[in-house]
Amino acid sequence: MKYDTVEAFRAKRDEAVDFIQGETDFQPEYLLILGTGLGQLAEEIEAEHIISYDDIPHFPVSTVESHAGKLIFGKLGGKNVVAMQGRFHYYEGYTMQQIAFPVRVAKSIGAQTLLVSNACGGLNPNFSRGDIMLITDHINFLGDNPLIGPNDDDLGPRFPDMSEPYTERLLELAETVALEHAIKMHQGVYLAVTGPMLETKAEYRYMRQLGADVVGMSTVPEVITAVHMGMDVLGISVITDECFPDALEPVEIEDVLAAAAMAEPQMTQVIINVLERL
Repeated sequence: MKYDTVEAFRAKRDEAVDFIQGETDFQPEYLLILGTGLGQLAEEIEAEHIISYDDIPHFPVSTVESHAGKLIFGKLGGKNVVAMQGRFHYYEGYTMQQIAFPVRVAKSIGAQTLLVSNACGGLNPNFSRGDIMLITDHINFLGDNPLIGPNDDDLGPRFPDMSEPYTERLLELAETVALEHAIKMHQGVYLAVTGPMLETKAEYRYMRQLGADVVGMSTVPEVITAVHMGMDVLGISVITDECFPDALEPVEIEDVLAAAAMAEPQMTQVIINVLERL
């Protein structure tokens, strides 16, 4: 069977939750998902407990370079957080339900808000490598989503509304923080594709015509899952390469990581200051 039954999903989730709660009684209010090259934010957390993904029943395991594969419980910006130092991608061979699983588990142990980051390619010609962008909306080109299959009505509705997947008050708060600290931060639309290959010139042109400002290979499944469960969401993209069809150059993972490291201090400051004001 491609999709778990509601009963099978609940059994897996409860087993993961029981394991985590057997390891720590820490109760997070916020879930942080740290994208490619953005795991250093975890060092700012006053960690109280760390669990390897390998140890958690039914948890996927990160297979991508720079994704440490750890669940970190602690304080950030004065708030109780759980951070995923490493995330999962569709191109790794995981199902959408597996990608969504950690978000489901985090909600079950107390998280009410998702703060998600990613590395992405810039499509908007006004964006430059090393810039950061608040995600105001997204386009799902993954060809799948984590809500396909049986719906657990205890988690959320069969047909969740997606008119405001990124919470307006959190966007406004992040924008205020950026302005007060003179941090250059764009706003725009994130388009998710499967990867793992980067796109062709024609594909970049098409995405731009559709209204996308950046393109990446993550984030949307986690956001859909969070919205389904009634969580608030804030998303921040770090632009690690410029996807301009008429000036396109080959990109290596080392370039992506270097650009992420360049932008990470600004993104970190925004997230910490947003948490402080919540």
